[in-house]
Amino acid sequence: MAGSAFVFTEGNFEEEVVHAPGVVLVDFWAPWCGPCLKLGPVIDELATELAGKAKIGKLNVDENHKIASQFGISSIPCMILFKGGSVVQKMIGLQPKEAIATAINKALGG
Repeated sequence: MAGSAFVFTEGNFEEEVVHAPGVVLVDFWAPWCGPCLKLGPVIDELATELAGKAKIGKLNVDENHKIASQFGISSIPCMILFKGGSVVQKMIGLQPKEAIATAINKALGG
């Protein structure tokens, strides 16, 4: 699921998400999850379209158990929107691109 979206890991999560000054969308996913695979290209599109405005990326829950557990991820796909390191919104399940974009734009203040 590589592409234009950032890849978050336990090694970079603190710096890239928790201490990030702006808006960050983290897509919690796994390679065996059908809906996650459908959402992947949407996340990549949004990452490209909102480059420079918001940081958008993916975190593989199979490879990053601690982060997934820390945020209570029990269902995937799950997207968490952060602003200034704080959780602003949590979206569970496959969401339409427009709904995700609206949530990001709202967090951006627009």
